[in-house]
Amino acid sequence: MATPTNLVTNRGRRFKWAIEFGSGGSRGRGERGGLQDSMYPVGYSDKQVPDTSVQESDHILVEKRCWDIALGPLKQIPMNLFIMYMAGNTISIFPIMMVCMMAWRPIQALLATPATFKLLESSGQRFLQGLVYLIGNLLGLALGVYKCQSMGLLPTHASDWLAFIEPPERMEYTGGGFLL
Repeated sequence: MATPTNLVTNRGRRFKWAIEFGSGGSRGRGERGGLQDSMYPVGYSDKQVPDTSVQESDHILVEKRCWDIALGPLKQIPMNLFIMYMAGNTISIFPIMMVCMMAWRPIQALLATPATFKLLESSGQRFLQGLVYLIGNLLGLALGVYKCQSMGLLPTHASDWLAFIEPPERMEYTGGGFLL
C-alpha cells in the first residue's frame, strides 16, 4: 500500500494535498476501522461536544435584538429631520403627505406598544428598553406636531378662531343725517 507521504510526493505536482482513504490506519474512531472508517468525512468525531457557548450567545443576541427594537424610533429621528427640511413649509401635497406619515407612524407604534413590550419580555432590561421605546415614539410625534405648527396647520393664533367668534351686537345705529 502507498503511504501518505508517497501519495503527496507522487502527485505533488498535480495536487496540493492528498488523502488516503484505503488504509486501515485508525484515526481515533474507536473500534471502527478499515472500510467503515472511509464512510466518515475528514474531521468527523464520534464524541458529542458540549454546546454551552450557544446558550450564552443566544442570550446576547436576544438582548441585542431587544435593544434594536427599543432604539428603532430614535434611529428614525435624523431621517425625519432631513425629510422635514427637504419638504419645506409650503402647503402642497408632498409636505402634507410627509407630515401625515411623520405623525401617523408614531401613533401606530404607540397603539401597538403592548405587542412590542411582549417582544421585550425576554430581556433583563425590559423596563429601560420600554422607556426608551416610548420616548423615541413621543419624540417622533413631537416632530410631526412641530412640522404641522411650522406649516401653519395648527390653530395657534386668535385669527384662526374667527369663524367661531360671534359678531358684536351694535349698540346704536346712525344714518348720516337721515331719519331712520
